[in-house]
Amino acid sequence: MSSFFSRRFGFNRSRKKDIPGGLWNKCPGCAEMLYQEDLVKNLRVCPSCGYHFPMGREERVQMFCDEDTFEEWDAGLESENPLGFTGTDSYDAKLKKNQEKTGFKDAIGIGKGVMNGIPIGFGVMDFSFLAASMGSVVGEKVTRLIERSTEEELPVVLVCTSGGARMYEGMLSLMQMAKTSGALSRHAAQGLPYIPVLTHPTTAGVMASYATLGDIIVAEPDALIGFAGPRVIKETTLQDLPEGFQRSEFLQDKGLIDQVVPRGELKPLLTDVLNAMMAARFPA
Repeated sequence: MSSFFSRRFGFNRSRKKDIPGGLWNKCPGCAEMLYQEDLVKNLRVCPSCGYHFPMGREERVQMFCDEDTFEEWDAGLESENPLGFTGTDSYDAKLKKNQEKTGFKDAIGIGKGVMNGIPIGFGVMDFSFLAASMGSVVGEKVTRLIERSTEEELPVVLVCTSGGARMYEGMLSLMQMAKTSGALSRHAAQGLPYIPVLTHPTTAGVMASYATLGDIIVAEPDALIGFAGPRVIKETTLQDLPEGFQRSEFLQDKGLIDQVVPRGELKPLLTDVLNAMMAARFPA
């Protein structure tokens, strides 16, 4: 039957094979088919409904930092296996797999850049590397970013995302909450600004430490932000959760974050904020 229709009407199923993969994306928000190249140009935001697709660390650098201004710090740091963790895959195997997949040593990149003429310490977490879980290297690099920025009198902008603590490192992972928070305290004591940008999702230990210790806390639209997930909270409290619970708009309404900002407006907004804050720190 299929061969009859192919001869009679010219149908040819093999034509589908001639279309390269990865050219189109279906928007989870409105189901519209989006051309990949146009989506990238629009900072991976759906032009129809505003849905924010995930964004890679290199794209984040290009988005926030002026062209060819980003200088990466401590790119070679990589995790070890302090607990000798084994399971279906060992921690060593998981690290190697994610390093090969992403081309990076761990789940965060840090360095110095220039944002619309303002020198900044800049960091970006990468959910594609072990769900941006916070282990020793992530905590160490966040701490080094903050401490070096303090020494060089730089404001810090840190793009946050995380699925939680890196369980393969046990208590060493949880210790990073205190270490990063201490570095931020010393940074603040020098009157230097720190702005975390919360993206989808930002949860657990990262949310409970440096993601919410900013002078101003901004978030992308509809980002999941919280310590435990909604399902865990509902099962623990035996309560129905309000609509939009743990989404960035809900948390702005409750006062946990200061502003929900569409991706395309982040750089100009942060530029204005940092200009004002740095002018107060270093008056003419």
